[in-house]
Amino acid sequence: MGKEDIIEEVCSSGKERRTSGQPGEMVTNLKASIRELSARVNEQNQRKCDVKDKLQQLRERISAEGVDISVQELIPLLRSLKGLEKWESEVRSNCNAKRAALEYEVNDLEERVAKGSDGEISEEDLDVLLVESLDHLTSAKKELAATLREIVSLKRQIDDVPCQSELLQYERRFSELNVCIQEKLQQTRTLYATYNALLEIKDLMLKETSLLNSIGSQFQDVIGTPAGRVKLIDSMEGVVKGIQQKLGKVQLGLREEQRHCDTSKEKYTAAAAEQRKCYTVLRAFQEECTKNDRLRSQISAVNTSYSK
Repeated sequence: MGKEDIIEEVCSSGKERRTSGQPGEMVTNLKASIRELSARVNEQNQRKCDVKDKLQQLRERISAEGVDISVQELIPLLRSLKGLEKWESEVRSNCNAKRAALEYEVNDLEERVAKGSDGEISEEDLDVLLVESLDHLTSAKKELAATLREIVSLKRQIDDVPCQSELLQYERRFSELNVCIQEKLQQTRTLYATYNALLEIKDLMLKETSLLNSIGSQFQDVIGTPAGRVKLIDSMEGVVKGIQQKLGKVQLGLREEQRHCDTSKEKYTAAAAEQRKCYTVLRAFQEECTKNDRLRSQISAVNTSYSK
């Protein structure tokens, strides 16, 4: 019930009281009517303020949840769709009116021709009227087809906007693909590390074999002279230094890998905590979406009641 209906009702009740009572009673009745009118107006204003507050809260929640851009893109499309649907209804009503008028004219002409009361109408006039009617009908059909195409295009654009379930499905699928890629990357790194380690082992074994062959072939010639023995000792010391340097590099790489392993463990722990946090936020987001849908239904119901 709007303000006009309330004022009309109170005025009618005031008129009835004024016509049925004395002047004092009329004044009392008028004051009571004014108080009743003020109370009802205040009640309507309070309801309007409540609805405005709910709409503001809904807008703030939409902005806070980060879906403001999608909503802003969707609102003009919905408005355009409503406008086109309204235009479609108007075009349909106009077409129905034109069709009814044309049918009325055709029936009138058929009756006049059947009764012979209008012998002045020639076949050429009837053909002209028929051609004009067909042209009007064709143009109306074209306008209706264009309107329907625009409505279908807008509906397709609205359907292309992903809904909440589709977004959640995309997010889940991307997470699964990311996990698969990380697993493949880890396997590839492990295989490369193993390959490099095997190459180093191969190089060390080849050097060791070459050294042993050299020592075995020249041992008898070198060991017989003091200078040869000194040269052999120096050569062995050089080999030992090279092996120690190689061992130091391997130990340095081992410590680096251990550091990377510790860093990866820390990252894994942080990622697990972040995943649990994301699951909690996602659950809260789903609950807020459910509340949002419920508020939208309530607002639509309130708007419907106000429009009535």
